[in-house]
Amino acid sequence: MKSRVIVGALIFAMFSLAYPSLGFPQTPVKPETAGFSTDRLQNIGKVLQQEIDKGSFPGVVMLIARNGKIVYYQAYGFLDANKTKPMPKDARFRVASMTKPIVATTAMMMAEQGKFSLLDPISKYLPEFKNMTVEVKKADGSGYELVPAARPITIQDLLRHTSGFTYGSSLDASRATLRDAYYKGRIEQIGGGIPGDEMLKNLAKIPLLNQPGTTFEYSVSMDVMGLLLERISGKPLDVLVSEMVLKPLKMNDTTFRLPRNQFALVADPLDSDPLKNTDWWRSFPPYEDMSGRYFMAGSGLISTAADYFRFCQMILNGGELDGVRLLSPKTVQLMLSNHLQGMAASPAPMTGPGYGFGLGFAIRLDDGMAVVPGSKGDANWSGAGGTTFTIDPKEHIVGVFMAAAPTDRVAKRLLFKELLYSAVVK
Repeated sequence: MKSRVIVGALIFAMFSLAYPSLGFPQTPVKPETAGFSTDRLQNIGKVLQQEIDKGSFPGVVMLIARNGKIVYYQAYGFLDANKTKPMPKDARFRVASMTKPIVATTAMMMAEQGKFSLLDPISKYLPEFKNMTVEVKKADGSGYELVPAARPITIQDLLRHTSGFTYGSSLDASRATLRDAYYKGRIEQIGGGIPGDEMLKNLAKIPLLNQPGTTFEYSVSMDVMGLLLERISGKPLDVLVSEMVLKPLKMNDTTFRLPRNQFALVADPLDSDPLKNTDWWRSFPPYEDMSGRYFMAGSGLISTAADYFRFCQMILNGGELDGVRLLSPKTVQLMLSNHLQGMAASPAPMTGPGYGFGLGFAIRLDDGMAVVPGSKGDANWSGAGGTTFTIDPKEHIVGVFMAAAPTDRVAKRLLFKELLYSAVVK
């Protein structure tokens, strides 16, 4: 018992030193005062070190908070593929699709300002998308044919991924015509950048994969949303997101534009990761030169564990952090509600079973079905680079996991949830 008390005191002392790096006043708490077990939190480090030792990723940063108080914030392993630089807590990560919730928040702030309605057709602001067609299977099963879209794509469709757009990189040979059109049009900037207006023009010529509002299909919808926000605001997306979300939340290390002299702070996957040397992986930031590239609202941010915690805590708080309110609680409630009722498909390939999707976030539908612990109504999303987060309103928990592991990313998302909830004891 005495040794446990000493270990707990040491961890408490480490947290006291670590918290100032978060950039805001934070009173450290002993894990037990927040319903966590010190011993079980220590086990997280053992498991993560095992993952590093077996070659899942060079290093990792993990942060857990309850009621706004951090109970776990540790870095393990290395920043670089050659394992020469210890992983710092303020390491920068390609958060990829964890960009989407931040841009969705920007969009909903503008909706609160009356800039648009969720039911607005996107063609109201992006006339390129009038008169869209859909590629559907022929009745005799002999191939595909084009039919008119049954209704316009709405802004809500973009935010919940029911637009009919897709990611060409996710399509197999059975949809080769669409896949090749996405690549040829540089829709995802794989193989090279493209200006936003040109991307929209190219995308509008490609048939939709599904009728709008019928099917969840993870897609470039948020990239289109970002370009729509630029058209409405008259500002580049990086400026708009910074002014509306990043600066108010003091997310000082989150950016679409990382200076060249900070590239060395970005966590790198192992050279043995099969996806590392692909054009797909190279389509993610950072870039030395953004000219001729549109800002990817679906995957373009670089961030840190501490910064992303601030964003998640704002959502958990119902739209407010440190006296700064970005959204009303009712708007946050709308974002964290399932918007896929009665539709085909789900985000299960990214989240595991049991989740629907709101406006920028996957939402747990019930206490059953899922294969990892959590709570009904918990919200999460992840990045293709190996990062993930969870927001649990019932338990008042935020967790952030940052690693550079693109190939093994889904397994690590599930491991993160197991480790987080394994340490909750009350």
